[in-house]
Amino acid sequence: MLSLYQSNGLVHWTDREIRLRDMMAAHFAAEVSAFLTTANPAWDIRRVEAPQLTPRELVSEAYGPEDIFFIERLGDAQLVLRPETTPSTYAYMQHLLNSHAKVRMPLCVWQSGKSFRREQDQVSKHMRLKEFWQMEFQCAYTADTANDYHAASLEPVRAMIEAMVRLPTRIVPSDRLPAYSQVTMDVEVDNGDKWMEVCSISRRTDFPQVARFPTKGGEVREVAVLVLEIAIGLDRCVYNWSVADAR
Repeated sequence: MLSLYQSNGLVHWTDREIRLRDMMAAHFAAEVSAFLTTANPAWDIRRVEAPQLTPRELVSEAYGPEDIFFIERLGDAQLVLRPETTPSTYAYMQHLLNSHAKVRMPLCVWQSGKSFRREQDQVSKHMRLKEFWQMEFQCAYTADTANDYHAASLEPVRAMIEAMVRLPTRIVPSDRLPAYSQVTMDVEVDNGDKWMEVCSISRRTDFPQVARFPTKGGEVREVAVLVLEIAIGLDRCVYNWSVADAR
């Protein structure tokens, strides 16, 4: 990881680090898929890539002008560099569920790509990057399920990250609870300098639509939707792997 510009939070990644990031993404995708389908074989798991340019109206109002890189206005649409991948994943999930492809919940869609935030200037070891790689799984299921996917995911996710970064990890309550989340837990890595957050695991309540099921009487039953979100900072995982490799 090289800081070649006269600006904090912007880095160059080497060939070795890129290969490592790709390997981690592939491993994490396989492990999360295995965990979900072991808990419930009905999970439909898909990958998507969405534009980094996103209409501002789709981005949470929790991100203010001090957080977002605004690009330009095209007609009535204000485009921004996405601060997270969630809105674009939700849009694709709705597309699948509302199509005629008979896609049903539980449905997990994940993507791995760049996000952008106006982070405060800090030295690189704190990994407050303005341009960073996110891997996010959005796992939607009906709220009336007997499975507590959030609680069941914590240890498998912690273990898979620790196996990759080769440093001690722990699960702690997040120091911030977003308005959309019932509960958020973080996976942190002890890299000798500090405990660094590398992953957050939330039970979200902000999926834009309910699940609808036809009944025998010809009516439609509506059920609220919950989303297990597993958000992994791939850059931070690569950084901590490099810390372990240097020892």
